[in-house]
Amino acid sequence: MRKRKPLSVALNGPEALFSKMQETGQKIMKLFDIPAYIIGDTCWGSCDLNTHAADMLGADLLFNIGHTISMETIDKKVIMINAYDDVNFDIVVEKYAKDRANQKYKILGIITDSQHLNQLQPSRKILENHGFKTVIGDGKGQLNDGQVFGCEFYPAYDIQKRVDAYIFLGQSMFHSVSIAMSTEKPTFMLDPYFNEFQQVNDKARVMEKKTILSIYKAQEATKIGIIIGLKEGQFSKIKALKFKKSLEVLGKDIQLIALTEITEERLRNFKGIDAYIQVACPRIAIDNHFTKPVLSVPQAEALIKVLKKEPMDDFLKLRHWL
Repeated sequence: MRKRKPLSVALNGPEALFSKMQETGQKIMKLFDIPAYIIGDTCWGSCDLNTHAADMLGADLLFNIGHTISMETIDKKVIMINAYDDVNFDIVVEKYAKDRANQKYKILGIITDSQHLNQLQPSRKILENHGFKTVIGDGKGQLNDGQVFGCEFYPAYDIQKRVDAYIFLGQSMFHSVSIAMSTEKPTFMLDPYFNEFQQVNDKARVMEKKTILSIYKAQEATKIGIIIGLKEGQFSKIKALKFKKSLEVLGKDIQLIALTEITEERLRNFKGIDAYIQVACPRIAIDNHFTKPVLSVPQAEALIKVLKKEPMDDFLKLRHWL
């Protein structure tokens, strides 16, 4: 800030960090005597930075706090601020390492999400002290080494032939189940808050069955709504139009829809639509409940194969679901 000399700034991040952002905003206003705005809308990741709000406020800089990625800045305006959870994984990693049932997995891939990246190396050391070999996959794009998003799994996917199983450090069932679905390898979630671990592959199979059921339900749809997400990092109009063209050739009636927040409540406003495809975020379709089928991009690609009477083999076994 001393270098850039902004006339005003904005801060956003996950809701759990709002109190920290409030404190930071107050300090900025006292130190620099400029407005510091806290953007209170949801912020789910680096794909959801809400730069439009910062532009409307006239903020010269937008600090995104807590969505750690491999880059310190996005464009000139957005500065990414790391924020790590101070929880310790030592107890749960020791518990996993000492469990005799896990001894058969000799080589472990260690994976985590943004807030626990600082725990990769300490956890690795504990596992190696117990005789395990460990692998931390290389990052790609915005991903750091060993990091996954809810939609991108490069550091896990790219090492699957080198490991016997995966250890996910964190309490996110979605992230750990996604690793299991994209690799089909034994995957364990290590929860540092309750100091418990569990294998998630059974849950992954249940979730995969639900995604397949949604595809077959959408197969019967006469009219399909294709939803374009309006958040800047989720905007995929070209992909939506490609799906439109492919599905119209296969006899489907298509309605194009644009939404910022894709929820059951918003979709209830649309009439005469039997199923939806959303090209914004795969987690929306897989991790939420909708009364009508709502497909992610991999599910939509599988649907097109089904309509063409082609097999949809391993449609989730991908490096990313975008």
